[in-house]
Amino acid sequence: MRVVTRPDFDGVVCTVLLMDALDIDQPVLWVQPSDMQHGRVDVKKGDIIANLPFHERCSLWFDHHYSNQPEAPIKGVFKIAPSAAGIIFETYHDKFDRDYAELVHQTDRIDSADLTLDEILHPQNHPFVLLSMTITGHDPEESRYWNHLVTLLRTRSPDQVMGDPQVKQRCRQVVADNADYEQALKKHTILTGPVSVTDFRELDPAPDGNRFLVYSLFPDCTVNVKIVYCENDQASIKVGHSILNRRCKVNVGKMLSAFEGGGHPGAGACRFARYKAADYLERIIKILVKNEPQ
Repeated sequence: MRVVTRPDFDGVVCTVLLMDALDIDQPVLWVQPSDMQHGRVDVKKGDIIANLPFHERCSLWFDHHYSNQPEAPIKGVFKIAPSAAGIIFETYHDKFDRDYAELVHQTDRIDSADLTLDEILHPQNHPFVLLSMTITGHDPEESRYWNHLVTLLRTRSPDQVMGDPQVKQRCRQVVADNADYEQALKKHTILTGPVSVTDFRELDPAPDGNRFLVYSLFPDCTVNVKIVYCENDQASIKVGHSILNRRCKVNVGKMLSAFEGGGHPGAGACRFARYKAADYLERIIKILVKNEPQ
């Protein structure tokens, strides 16, 4: 039995909860949603998938993404919720050795982008928000850190987690990266009606940082589209409703399911062959500018 999940804050907390509740000691399989969608993940009988699309070989599945709604009964729990971790916490509430209520509450807020302006502008003053930003989810070599964080969250208090040398170093790096990311956003983002479009295709590597910052920099936008080039001749588009100007009516997860991706009503992503980038980007922007409910 092992946990199969994605490397983001929700995925890390899902792993913490599942390992504790079900006494799992097998290494975590960290994968990207697009790899699951395209059948590139070797899922085995006994695997527990969390915060990812369903796979027929898994023994349990927990998810909350609008675009992943099952068409038939499944073993596990699916429902629209702020986080997958919250679903697992509710399912196994009487099986935990520790009190994870605050950790799950913060995961709900972060994964559903229910943040204040101060948390967006000054994540260094908000430990859980800052900690979530240390998990970028891009490089498989980072799995050592993701596993380390799972161990810390299972055994240490929040203050002890933030005081861990690896965590402290990464938090310092996040603060520095966010400053650089702000300049990159200003240079490479344009407004098309109510849509802010961040185009990092000419940058290698593409800059990364505070995913909420663009909404404060471009307060007139109701939704952001970010496109980057990835390894293996692929491209990625991420779309998110502004959490400061909530007037976008498009169901992002439903929209992106037509572009090899998916997600939630308010945020999602798709990954695809690079030659499709210009076409997909143009079509997505047109849908968002039109701003009609899906």
